[in-house]
Amino acid sequence: MIKTKLALAAIMLSMAFAPAEAAKKPQKTTKSSKSAPAKGKSGKGGKARSAAAVAAPVAAAAAAAAVSSERRQDRAFDQLSSQFLTALWKMDPESAITVGKYDTAATLTVPDLATRQLQLAFIENWQQRFAKIDARQLSPRQRTDLGLLVNKLNSDRWYLTTFREFEWNPALYNIASPIDYILHTEYAAKSQRLRTLLKRIANVPAYYEAARNNISNPTREHTQLAVAQAPGVIALLTELDKEAQASNLAANEKGLFAQRIAAARTAVEAYAAWLGELDKTLATTAARSFRIGKDLYEQKFAFDIQSASTAEQTYQKALATREELLSNMDRISDELWPKYLAGTPKPADRYAKIGLMIDKLSSNHVPRERFVDEVKAQIPQLQDWVNKHDLLTLDSNKPLVVRETPAYQRGVAGASIEAPGPYRPQDRTYYNITPLDDATPEQAESSLREYNHWILQILNMHEAIPGHYAQLVYANKSPSLVKSIFGNGAMIEGWAVYSERMMLESGYGENAPEMWLMYSKWNLRSVTNTILDYSVHVLGMTREQALDLLTRQAFQTQQEANEKWRRVQLSSVQLTSYFSGYSEIMELREQRRQVLGSKFSLKAFHEEFLSYGSAPVKVIRELMQ
Repeated sequence: MIKTKLALAAIMLSMAFAPAEAAKKPQKTTKSSKSAPAKGKSGKGGKARSAAAVAAPVAAAAAAAAVSSERRQDRAFDQLSSQFLTALWKMDPESAITVGKYDTAATLTVPDLATRQLQLAFIENWQQRFAKIDARQLSPRQRTDLGLLVNKLNSDRWYLTTFREFEWNPALYNIASPIDYILHTEYAAKSQRLRTLLKRIANVPAYYEAARNNISNPTREHTQLAVAQAPGVIALLTELDKEAQASNLAANEKGLFAQRIAAARTAVEAYAAWLGELDKTLATTAARSFRIGKDLYEQKFAFDIQSASTAEQTYQKALATREELLSNMDRISDELWPKYLAGTPKPADRYAKIGLMIDKLSSNHVPRERFVDEVKAQIPQLQDWVNKHDLLTLDSNKPLVVRETPAYQRGVAGASIEAPGPYRPQDRTYYNITPLDDATPEQAESSLREYNHWILQILNMHEAIPGHYAQLVYANKSPSLVKSIFGNGAMIEGWAVYSERMMLESGYGENAPEMWLMYSKWNLRSVTNTILDYSVHVLGMTREQALDLLTRQAFQTQQEANEKWRRVQLSSVQLTSYFSGYSEIMELREQRRQVLGSKFSLKAFHEEFLSYGSAPVKVIRELMQ
């Protein structure tokens, strides 16, 4: 997808939907139209009608002028936003690569002080340029695009000047992902991509030297993550070297590749070794806490989630939703008890009762060695269900590849979607599944019980169809390039959570109580994510309290709970995106249902909602009015 074509398409689209009045010529008023008032009628009525006849074309002309002005403002803004993106990709090659722009991919940004100063100057320049735009003169699409761009710039400034993660998170410094994109995305001939990488890896030693200079008082958790991910980076560099040596590059290029790969490998190993020693020191001193505190949390939530609610309000909403889910799970457990646990005394404590039922059902899972294969088998089944039940139009031409999670990405999440950017929507989308090969028998069994017969299906709905995969395909088709590029995490995760509910509401799983119980458990997980994240980072929840919340009160396995505790130490706010986005989508759906009444179409709602790209739900709500 070419940027200039998108800009033209946006302009043509705004012109195509201009009000019809703008094309009408004002009706002339002649003397014959000033007829005498009819007998028995007041002459004032005739004058009123005559005045109306004169006023109508004047109003139409004014409306046409307003529309014309709006179009000019829209075109000017589209040109400015296009200029912004061009400048951004030049300044930030790594972000450009993630959205499918490879023009500057040969440049590895060295994260030193000079780079941060350039970034701040860039932000200030564009903040000033966008501040000159009168948002009131823009159409809704452009107005909301402007809001997203302003939020992006404000957020970038906050991250650099206030949050300052570059000082305390050693895991930020990882060269692997862009290399993986360039090596495995067929945007150009392989020889050209290898030459791009040959130039890119030249800066790896300088990159890690800058990283070491930036680090001051890091958290132990992020330090240990960076050390753990280093072998995956080394493995990718080794793969790159093999690809280069087996290619048709010239002998001198292959020699240079070998030299630069060796230097890059040495830099990664030295960085990891330095961090290992640093971690030993941190173990005996007062290391920085991974908890970010209430003030930073609320600010980060506002920038990242872009919700109509505050973080604290979302937390309170999650507590109320949690109670509703537990009540339903209690009722379903009573319904299933005679079928599965007839000879077992029913506990009075609802956590114990629900937990026993879930534990009984969780023994139904795939064998360890078939875990990834089962995921692959379920994808076409989910696609067939969505098509047959007319829930959403799926693009069968967009490839989805289920693969094992690359080694350098492991350690945070067990399943994830890695989608192409809007500039190259035709590229493959990867569904990453972390295999259980390295798990002990106890760890593997714990994970398999968590992703049991029912929940594995729900996981695939969430990550693939009709969740992340389907939503991101729609996002790449959005006429708003801005909304596609600067995707809102809460909308993206919220849609994935909503898609699970949508599937069960359509009858998936035959409305079996077992499926609804496991769905409720899974949905409780999203709700608990918000409660956990806020409680840990703002309220100071301890590890023991967190594990109790996850295992006893949310019925997660010990392995899953341990992984979630690790995740909440390594991230902040992101875990709230699931529930925040989901709850706002559900509220919007019911609002549209009430407004449209019998004209409401679920499929139409889904497709219109997704057509606006990955915009915040509050922005989509405005556009759907």
